[in-house]
Amino acid sequence: MDYIYIQDQETLDEVCARAARQPAIALDTEFVRTRTLTPELGLIQLYDGHQLVLIDPLAIEDMSSLVSLLINPDVIKVLHSCSEDLEAFLATFNQVPTPIFDTQFAASLLGLGVTMGYARLIEMLLETELEKGESRTDWLARPLSDKQCRYAADDVLYLLPAFHQLYEMVQAKGKIDWVLSESASLSDKKKASLAPEFAYLQIKNAWRLSSQQLTVLKHLAAWRVRRAKERNMALNFVFKEPHLYELALRMPQSKTALARIQSLTPQERRLNPDMILNVVNAGLQEFDNTPPGEHIERITRLVDFPAYKQTLARFKQAVSEMAIEHGVTEEVLASKKQLNQLLKYQWFNVDECRLMGLKPDVLTGWREPLFAPVVKAILHEENNR
Repeated sequence: MDYIYIQDQETLDEVCARAARQPAIALDTEFVRTRTLTPELGLIQLYDGHQLVLIDPLAIEDMSSLVSLLINPDVIKVLHSCSEDLEAFLATFNQVPTPIFDTQFAASLLGLGVTMGYARLIEMLLETELEKGESRTDWLARPLSDKQCRYAADDVLYLLPAFHQLYEMVQAKGKIDWVLSESASLSDKKKASLAPEFAYLQIKNAWRLSSQQLTVLKHLAAWRVRRAKERNMALNFVFKEPHLYELALRMPQSKTALARIQSLTPQERRLNPDMILNVVNAGLQEFDNTPPGEHIERITRLVDFPAYKQTLARFKQAVSEMAIEHGVTEEVLASKKQLNQLLKYQWFNVDECRLMGLKPDVLTGWREPLFAPVVKAILHEENNR
C-alpha cells in the first residue's frame, strides 16, 4: 500500500479528521535517543485502514489536530510495545494517546509469547516477514529515503490487521478491559516523575553508604538530574552513575582529592571541579547542620527484612493460583519485580511509588480487584505472626 508523506498542516488536519471517524487507528513513532534525556521525535506513522500516512513533526508547526486525535476517547490507538512511544509523545506534545490497545501485551495475555517483537507477531498472525534493515536510521535527518519511509510504513500497515485478530481473541476471553487498563496504567507511570531530591534512591549500591555519604549522594544525584533536564542530556552523559556513587563514597573536598578518583571519564574531568566540589560540600553542610535524629536513614533492602523470602513465596504461590483461575501466565499477572515493588510500598519508610503519587502495579488498574484481597490477607497474616 502506498503511503502519503505529510509536511503541511492542512493535509494533516484532513487526515486526522478522517481518522477520527474510524473505531481504531494504528500508530507508531520513530525517534532518536542516543545522548538526550528525552526522545527526539522524527516521524509519526498512522494507518486507519484507509489511509497510511507518515507525519513529519519537524516540518509542521501546528500539530493540534493530531493531538486531538491522540486523546479522542472514541478512537482506539493501536501500538506495539508502547512504552517508548509514550515517552516520545509525552516529550513532544505533553500528551499520551488514549485509549491504547498494546498488541504486545495482548499477545502476552493470550499466551502467544512474553514481550513478543513486532516482526515475530506479524509473522505469526499474518504469515508476513518484515524487512528490518532501516532500524538504525537517523530519523531526524532529512530527506528520508523511500526505503526508509516504506520501512516505517510497514510498522503500521500490518499492525491494524494484527490488532483485529488479537481483539477478537482477547474479547473471547472477556479481557479487553485488561488490555486497555494496562496501557492506561503505564501512561500514568510515564507522566509521573520522581523529584530530583529523591533521585539518590535510584542509584545502584546506595544502600552501602552511610547517612553522611547518602546526604552527599542526594545532592549529587539531584544536581545530575537538574543538569540533564536543563541540557536535555541523558543522565549518564552528564555523569556516569557508578562515578556519582564513587564521589559520594569518597566525598572529595579539594581539587587534589577529586583528581585522585581515577575512574572519572575525560568528559567528567573537563567539568568545572569547583562545581562538583560545591555540590559535595553542600551535602556535607546539610549533614552537619541537621540534628542527628533527622539525618537521612540508611537505605534498607528487601532482603534485610526477616519475613521477605517467606512473604514473597506466599505472593508467588497466590499469583500461580490466580494464573490458573484466569487462564493467563504468571508473568502477565505479576513479575518478581512487581511483587518486590509491592513489598517496598508496604514496608519502606521512603518508597519511590509513594513519592511519585503512584501505587504498586498490582494495586493499580485491572490487577487491583484481583490482588487487593490477597495482599490484605497475606500481609495481615504476616503481621500477626
